[in-house]
Amino acid sequence: MKATADKLQTKAEVAGLTHNLGSGPLFVVGMWRSGTSLLYALLNQHSEISLMYEDDLPLLWPLFMGGKPRRDWLARWNFWNSAPQRHKIDLSSISATAPSLKAALEFTYKSLGSAIWGAKSPNYFDSMMTLASIFPNARFIIIWRDLSGICSSVTRAGERPSWFARVGMIHRTILGYHRMKLERDRLVSAGVEVHEIHYEHLVSNPTATMKGICEFLQIAYDPRMSSLKNADRSAVFDEGHHALVNSSEIVSSQQSRDVLSLRVKSKIARYARLWKDEYAGQWPVYTSADASDRKKPSWLERGVDRLIYRTLRTYDLAIIFLYCFAPMYLLRGYRSLKRRTTAAVPRTVQPAADSETVSIS
Repeated sequence: MKATADKLQTKAEVAGLTHNLGSGPLFVVGMWRSGTSLLYALLNQHSEISLMYEDDLPLLWPLFMGGKPRRDWLARWNFWNSAPQRHKIDLSSISATAPSLKAALEFTYKSLGSAIWGAKSPNYFDSMMTLASIFPNARFIIIWRDLSGICSSVTRAGERPSWFARVGMIHRTILGYHRMKLERDRLVSAGVEVHEIHYEHLVSNPTATMKGICEFLQIAYDPRMSSLKNADRSAVFDEGHHALVNSSEIVSSQQSRDVLSLRVKSKIARYARLWKDEYAGQWPVYTSADASDRKKPSWLERGVDRLIYRTLRTYDLAIIFLYCFAPMYLLRGYRSLKRRTTAAVPRTVQPAADSETVSIS
């Protein structure tokens, strides 16, 4: 998806994007570990909203290359992250010969049966303009969180075998945070409807935050949206790092133990200083990093960081292509082997902070 983003962004920005409320999907986007799952659960409490939980089908855009979808695109999508299965969507009800990615997405999103349809996924943080190009009438809710809090949560989630234990996750997060800001600015410049909230506001005053979202969506506020009681979380992955969203109360994770190394904290503070200067102190809105007496990252550091980030994202794209085109028996064999290997790893895995700091030096 990322490979085509620049071309699609250019087309969208040149042509301009018009908006008609209610005629397109709603996308909820934020960096990993920034409260998107909590926001998803609260939004879906409203009777007029049905969002998919990390469907991630747009990431598999190679399945629709050449104007003709692969015959097995449904099976590969389900194999990717079991999105149809998690949402109890009958695969036989989805046309295996959908003419385009847009048609496949629209049919699937609308199958959930509410007036406001769409998806939430942090994996769209650098692809929002691409989504707006697919759906010119899309609306976006972007959730921000203090970057130190995000990185700390990512590190804790990576202490056990999981998607977050991958090498370079902290690097992806720090530079991806700013990439999401650039995507947000492009959306606004193109006239796309964007509503921004902050995790810190959401957990401290969920009622005010959710009322603001309802005003943006032009729907009546439902008090259930301010509580996790009776929220449907059946589509949420059953992982330890989703314990808070699977609880009955809205709880902030800000008081969790500090797991970030001084090296990571210093890097976050340097970038916070840089961004504060670039955006006249207006962004990031929340930052616990002590950037006041920090120097900005040097040109060398920024150049190396960008190179590493692009390498990591190229690797991520390569994985997507493998899932789209590699023989299914090889993919199943690899996944089976990986699960056996993961199951053999002791539960007391060492924190991933040290390995991450090496990768972002």
